Amino acid sequence: MKEDALDAVSTETAAAQLKERLYATITMISVVIGLAGSGHVDVLGAVATVTTASAGLWLAALVADQQAHRVMHGALARGRELRAMLFVSSPLLLSAVGPLVLIGVSALGAMGLDTALLTAAGVNVATLFAWGCYGGIRMGGGTLFALIAGAIDAAIGTAVALVKALAGH
Repeated sequence: MKEDALDAVSTETAAAQLKERLYATITMISVVIGLAGSGHVDVLGAVATVTTASAGLWLAALVADQQAHRVMHGALARGRELRAMLFVSSPLLLSAVGPLVLIGVSALGAMGLDTALLTAAGVNVATLFAWGCYGGIRMGGGTLFALIAGAIDAAIGTAVALVKALAGH
């Protein structure tokens, strides 16, 4: 986003969107590791699973946000409030882009499907590391603190991947 666009987004809204981005990234790690470990998924099945997981998370978030808004305000969110909900929840849809691109590369024969799925998980773990480092820098703790924060976030993503792989799902 450009600087003026960032200024237009409230800090709370940006924080909520980042939370969704991190949640979606961790969830997508679980999805692609599960697919890679299944041993019997094809390209179309992988595309359907990644797309369905992403869209399902997004729709669940919208339903939950609308219900919470309705309970708190006595009406459905509309206009600006609805646009804010859509903005905040957009990373839940965007989390599918990387895995879908890599699945597409696999469909073109450049790599095996399992390799594409494991690469997607690795890229998502690296993304968690980058966000952790960025958060550490924003907190003003210096380079070492930023690297530790990144390592903790990456460890969480790796733990999710390991649990999923060891569970055999």
